[in-house]
Amino acid sequence: MAVAGFGSTEILQIADAVAREKNITRDLVLDAMADSIAVAARKKYGHYKNIRAEIDKKTGEIRLFKEIEVMDDNYTPPVDEDGEEDQDDMIGKILVSDAKEKYPEITVGEFIREPLPPIDLGRVAAQTAKQVIVQKVRDAERDRQYNDFKARVGEIVHGTVKRVEFGNVIVDIGNAEAIMKKDAMIRGENFRVNERVRAYLDKVSRENKGPQIFLSRTSPQFMAKLFSQEVPEIYDGIIVIKGVAREPGSRAKIAVASNDSSIDPVGSCVGVRGARVQAVIAELQGEKIDIVQWSADPATFLVNALAPAEVTKVVIDEEAGRVEAIVPNDQLSLAIGRRGQNVRLAAELVGWSVDVMTEESESTRRADEFAKLSSLFTEALNIEEIIAHLLVTEGFASIEDIALVSLDEMASIDGFDEDIAGELQARAKEYLAQSKVDAGKIIKKLGIKDDLSKLEGLNDEILIKLGENGIKNLDDFADLSRDEFNEIAPGSGLSDAKIDEIIMSARAHWFAEPASAESATEVEKKAKKKKA
Repeated sequence: MAVAGFGSTEILQIADAVAREKNITRDLVLDAMADSIAVAARKKYGHYKNIRAEIDKKTGEIRLFKEIEVMDDNYTPPVDEDGEEDQDDMIGKILVSDAKEKYPEITVGEFIREPLPPIDLGRVAAQTAKQVIVQKVRDAERDRQYNDFKARVGEIVHGTVKRVEFGNVIVDIGNAEAIMKKDAMIRGENFRVNERVRAYLDKVSRENKGPQIFLSRTSPQFMAKLFSQEVPEIYDGIIVIKGVAREPGSRAKIAVASNDSSIDPVGSCVGVRGARVQAVIAELQGEKIDIVQWSADPATFLVNALAPAEVTKVVIDEEAGRVEAIVPNDQLSLAIGRRGQNVRLAAELVGWSVDVMTEESESTRRADEFAKLSSLFTEALNIEEIIAHLLVTEGFASIEDIALVSLDEMASIDGFDEDIAGELQARAKEYLAQSKVDAGKIIKKLGIKDDLSKLEGLNDEILIKLGENGIKNLDDFADLSRDEFNEIAPGSGLSDAKIDEIIMSARAHWFAEPASAESATEVEKKAKKKKA
């Protein structure tokens, strides 16, 4: 069946030409042409909307047909504004009993396809068809472009500066334009029109006007990709980049490991006379780069990451996610770096919170802690100072440790026997029980509500500190930020992640489905208060 104004051969020739010009598939173009012909046919046939067109992709033959949906016999049209049934609703629909007269095997929900006679497009309809084709082809071209660049996210691309707008650089990267925002450029960089530029393809977003492509020269992965280009061992997978931490334009640290014990990963990245690392430094506008040997042992990794400073001891608190690095007195400023840069980058690289202190300050702190714990044990357990010192030396850090340790383990301490160990544990348990009672009285006196005291993760000591600062119920606590919590209860022993978890559990009831209109109002108030 032909459509006036189009020949079968001509349609296929047009489809081939458009597909080559726009770099999209021929089938996409033919589908767009079929849709445009269907739009023109709907204009000709008036209010009948369920008209479809098909183009034979081998012969170019065009077929027009209308689709009729088979409805249940009980189906009734919706009511219009006048309260009467909308009879136009039945256009393109047929009741199943009527349909079975011609199609006995038809069932509800199926569509009847009836051929339509050829149409003469005419000037207006042809113009409409052309607009549909152009739009469909443009959409297909944008989809192809989006998918192409989406697959290239994480690569380094080369381009030419096309223009600079409000500090953002528009880069021509071949068959598309990309944007490099001001904050994605290294500090002090100024690009001129027609200047060549290399950048990291950071992300691609789908927009109405086509894909938006974002480039970055400040991303840590940009430096990693540069090393991959300069160091063949990285490209081949012999050397692996384990992490990158950057302050763009100033300093960076990169951790590398080797899968071949005979190859030095740091030396390979530096190159002969520093040729490889200098090539990366030149691209990054002189950014200083520390190449660090990665280690699976966090302590060793941190020692390497804090280079060039020397570290004498590392203390790791896994529960709190913190590391203490002890350095000689004359190495403190080197370990911290200018404005804290060295320790900040090292912390980012190892993924831990890092505290740096001198041997002298660490020794003083340990002595203070030793004296404080010894005093606590002496008073709480009513024991001699020498026994308290012995307990601290053996690693006991709290009354709970003494109460919960096995009797055999405590009895094995030099100078102790089962009788002494048993007596110490009995005194520790008695002290804890009395402390629990005393804390309960204080909590009750402070007016702390049950909903807060039952919140998992908060001990009596924390609850008392909260109550003393006016935090007395679940909603009061839910309003806190992590920083506010740490100000109220410093040294709580809770990691930042655990604090966030407890606060979010306190907020959970804000977002639960309200049981009534009144509770819904309360939820809304709490959400507004939280937002404020």
